[in-house]
Amino acid sequence: MNDKHLEEIWGKIRLLMKSHPWHGVPIGKEFPKIVTTYIEIVPTDTVKYEIEKQSGFLKVDRPQKYSNICPTPYGFIPQTLCSVNVADYCMERTGRKEIIGDNDPLDICVITEKVLNHSNILLQAIPIGGLRMIDNNEADDKIIAIMKDDAIFSRWKDIADCSDSFVERLKHYFLTYKDAPGSEGKRCEIVNVYGREEAYKVIEASNKDYLNKYSDLSNLLDREGI
Repeated sequence: MNDKHLEEIWGKIRLLMKSHPWHGVPIGKEFPKIVTTYIEIVPTDTVKYEIEKQSGFLKVDRPQKYSNICPTPYGFIPQTLCSVNVADYCMERTGRKEIIGDNDPLDICVITEKVLNHSNILLQAIPIGGLRMIDNNEADDKIIAIMKDDAIFSRWKDIADCSDSFVERLKHYFLTYKDAPGSEGKRCEIVNVYGREEAYKVIEASNKDYLNKYSDLSNLLDREGI
């Protein structure tokens, strides 16, 4: 099925129903330099929401049990998947073995001076770097980006432009958001902080993984494949 035919089909489907945030929203014509982003949670949320993969609705994942909150709006890049290519790139960059993808869309944190009052929105984001996180031997990268046309932070072009304290705050959140304070046997580790060019490669790898799994409409609508 060629791209033109597929776009015709999806164009008609979108007239009848809301697009699925993961599958029905384009990643963006300028990716990886500018990516469409779906926001699942914002810093004021006391509950962690995430996409329900089959329906596309937001669901309650869990209440935020502890005092740490996500420092930025947080969500995922549509039409991405962390699978074989993302895992292979993680192993290449870390020298680790037996890493697999977490089989979820690629996560993204979006820095902005504006207060977003709620999630379940789309925005355009400019990647500047990322955190290479491994969660129980699963590649779980966190792309760091700036909201397009942000009045304050648009001058940041690479992760090196961020202050060390800001990066440490992001790292602290992701290293602790699943664990109780002081708990032993932590499941997550951040092995690298990388810049813009490497973020591009992770995004491209995740889009390739997505296309490998959801390359045509029959696969996309296969309930067992979602």
